[in-house]
Amino acid sequence: QVQLVESGGGLVQAGDSLRLTCAGSGRMFSRYVMGWFRQAPGKEREFVADIIDSGGLTDYNDSVKGRFTISRDNAKNMVYLQMNSLKPEDTAVYYCAAGTRWGRRSYGDFGSWGQGTQVTVSS
Repeated sequence: QVQLVESGGGLVQAGDSLRLTCAGSGRMFSRYVMGWFRQAPGKEREFVADIIDSGGLTDYNDSVKGRFTISRDNAKNMVYLQMNSLKPEDTAVYYCAAGTRWGRRSYGDFGSWGQGTQVTVSS
């Protein structure tokens, strides 16, 4: 398994940008599909985006498409989520996850999770 640590969350205003970072450990990092999920209070954990091991394919939740960009740097064992034009409904704890299947948007396909980072967007 891979160990994951997220950072970059914070309190911002609507329309602002944030960049989340996920640092992974382990020699196998580059073989994992990497994803971002989020969970707002009282709601289920929700798929945000994922990226295939090579970085050549990405998938996004429709609610963030055009505003968020997922990327990875396998040489540094890092995954990023650039979030632009943030909205109050983006407020949630954001989790980085490592899995083996791309494009299924399924929580169950990701076996390793970080501890989460809080993103709060005020109106």
